[in-house]
Amino acid sequence: MKKRLLSGLVGLLVAQPTLAMDLVETYEKALSYDSGIAAAQASFEAQQAASDVTRSVLLPQIGAFGEANYIDVDGPNQDNGYRELNYGVQLSQPLFQADAWFRYDASQFQTDSARAQYNLAQQQLILDVATAYFNVLRARDTVTTTLAAEAAIQRQYEQAQERFDVGLIAITEVYEARASYDDTRSRRIVAENQLNIAREQVARLTGEYAEDLENLRQNFPLSRPEPMDPSAWETSALEQNWSIQSALYDLNVSEANLKAAKAGHYPTLDLNASYGNSNTDGLEDGASSPFQQRDGTTTQGVIGLTLNVPLYTGGGTQAGVRQQRSLVTVAQESLNTVRRDVRVNTRSLFLTVNNNIETSSALEQTIVSRRSALDATRAGYEVGTRNIVEVLDAERAYYVALRDYANSRYDYVINTLQLKQAAGTLSPQDLIVLNNWLSEDAPGIEALANEDKILDDPTQ
Repeated sequence: MKKRLLSGLVGLLVAQPTLAMDLVETYEKALSYDSGIAAAQASFEAQQAASDVTRSVLLPQIGAFGEANYIDVDGPNQDNGYRELNYGVQLSQPLFQADAWFRYDASQFQTDSARAQYNLAQQQLILDVATAYFNVLRARDTVTTTLAAEAAIQRQYEQAQERFDVGLIAITEVYEARASYDDTRSRRIVAENQLNIAREQVARLTGEYAEDLENLRQNFPLSRPEPMDPSAWETSALEQNWSIQSALYDLNVSEANLKAAKAGHYPTLDLNASYGNSNTDGLEDGASSPFQQRDGTTTQGVIGLTLNVPLYTGGGTQAGVRQQRSLVTVAQESLNTVRRDVRVNTRSLFLTVNNNIETSSALEQTIVSRRSALDATRAGYEVGTRNIVEVLDAERAYYVALRDYANSRYDYVINTLQLKQAAGTLSPQDLIVLNNWLSEDAPGIEALANEDKILDDPTQ
């Protein structure tokens, strides 16, 4: 699960204005455009570098040194000056530094946490793209149903006006029809604005405005979660959810930092070695001085051990231990909170997905019932057994059923992806599978609204 989810799906696409996109194309564009995933990747790479920096303290430190001095000696019977040049190489190797080792362990856990956050960001991008994509379809279907309802109610209003003109109905029925028409028209205006906003959200992720998005086929299957056991999904979530993994690594970081703080009481041992030359020359001519013996070059090699034993640090070490112990408690409680949230969220999403399936099936039948009720109400109005209010209510109820049915399918898709994210299994492959059920020619709710019937063609 630690492998990058981006593998094999990053494609740099040439920006083009106003074109139709499917779900995978939308995701690929988001990969190369979205700043959130780029920031998450950069944070992960920065933490990898930080871990290497921490490790470097444990490795040999080799450096070259050089020093040049001019020394002037003045005193009784002395008036001399000479130049001194020292140069060479030196090595330092930590042999025992417990705090450095524990800090390196902490940095490795921080890298694991950053990797988990990066994988979580990739899953979140998948979910954000799918949500934005289907929200456009959802908003487009709402516009379609409100337009169809507006046209149908406008016809009822016009018919009511004609009936009033010939004295068949009272003026109140005309007012009722006009009020219903004005209300539907205002809802259509709101729906069109929501569609524009939904398209803005897709553009925020991809940098492009797509007027046309492929829709779900009519025979898209609403399958039960597999396995059909909420406890199995919960177990998967507790083991693989990236939020839990990140919180667990954060706890490991705090525990390693606590060990590093306690190591402040421990001694340290370092190996030191150096090799270099010392050159002295330039004693003034005619001087009589023992410094004359310094002229020439000497070579020196040194190797030794340095032991440091901390005895008292002003109470800083003890305070650091108390601080890190409290931070371990914070990390432990944060992990418990994340686990509880993930457990509840996973089980809730499992129930919601199953509810979406039942709701969609019921709403599909509701469309048939609402259509039959609308036809019967219209017929009753023609013969005088129903009034205009009942007809208008039946019109609105029918188109609301169409909209709710479409929304139930989109809800199922998004909640299924959220369930997989909670379980830690969401990947681009899920978008690829879902994309196979999209088609530019899929009739969607447009056919239902325009033809006033349920499409049952299995080829669509």
